[in-house]
Amino acid sequence: MGKTEYKRLKGGQNLRQRLLLATVSSTPILIEDIRTDETWPGLLPHEVSFLRLIEKLCDDCHVEINETGTKLKYKPGIVMGGKSIVHDCGVSRSIGYFMEPTLLLGLFSKKPLTIRLKGITNDSKDPSVDTFQSTALPILKRFGVPSEGLKLKIESRGAPPQGGGEVVLSIPTVLTLNAVTWTDEGMVKRIRGITFSSRVSSQFEHSMIYSARGIFNRLLPDVYIATDHKSGSQAGNSPGYGISLVAETTSGCCISADTTISYGRVDETDEFEEKKELTPAEDVGVEIASVLLGEIEQGGVVDSTHQGLLFLLCALCPQDISKVRVGKLSPYGMETLRNIRDFLGVKFVIKPDPSTGTVILKCLGCGLRNLSRKVS
Repeated sequence: MGKTEYKRLKGGQNLRQRLLLATVSSTPILIEDIRTDETWPGLLPHEVSFLRLIEKLCDDCHVEINETGTKLKYKPGIVMGGKSIVHDCGVSRSIGYFMEPTLLLGLFSKKPLTIRLKGITNDSKDPSVDTFQSTALPILKRFGVPSEGLKLKIESRGAPPQGGGEVVLSIPTVLTLNAVTWTDEGMVKRIRGITFSSRVSSQFEHSMIYSARGIFNRLLPDVYIATDHKSGSQAGNSPGYGISLVAETTSGCCISADTTISYGRVDETDEFEEKKELTPAEDVGVEIASVLLGEIEQGGVVDSTHQGLLFLLCALCPQDISKVRVGKLSPYGMETLRNIRDFLGVKFVIKPDPSTGTVILKCLGCGLRNLSRKVS
């Protein structure tokens, strides 16, 4: 056996994406100086949890962390998938943080993946599970992922700080993805959405819907926002309410925005944080409707939250040209492009389109094939 060559990286930024790309490209990595200058140095709880999740999904992967958590050695294994995997995501980040990389690993696993994820389903930091269902899954279908076997079931809600939510995510395997030419945004034809409330009055949902519709109905008639009030064991451990909205266009694009209102997580330093006033539901409806209109105005076939996922899918395609249009590049989107270049050697040609204020990106896929998939 030859000595393993590790790709050396520094710092704790974008750890989730680096681990994902290291796994799909079978690149062993060594990350040093993880938050060495911060008050709490080393890996954060959600990053350790994500490493545990990778260990559950992969066979023969090797993780080594030093005592302070500031140095990580990771040697990828084979992504196995499987049926009865359960993972507790903890409460430092929501389930949305874990789902994007899980989706991509699941597509290139040996067996179709069904995983039960526990934790926070809706928070204001990561995309909610509702947005995932309405926006991320349709993006995958564009790249040739079959609808059969691709689903997300929300079994119970969990708001910060205590979580208590559960979802079941099923992902089919693919041999390869399909390259796409996806530059037509179309016109918005309808708005769909869902509100949720747990351990608070369902009246909060009606207030959010009423104020959001007040903005949308001036612009188009087809607006429908469903409600999902949870009580008892399905309501998780903390009170909270939120809304997820999706604008569907004539060319089949889904542009989304969401938010959740709950008591924040209490840090060790600020124990008096708990009793802050929550934003009134009416204001939440107006605010998120305005955010969605801002995303639509930016243009592009996906919203700013889903740019990273779109670029990753383009890069993992066969050696064929993919061409996509996005609005203004988000910081996460730009970081994703850098990581794709470093791990997969795929460079995007970026061309601004001054007439629309959007950006067109083209790339030649890295030609990833799922060689471990069982042939039926």
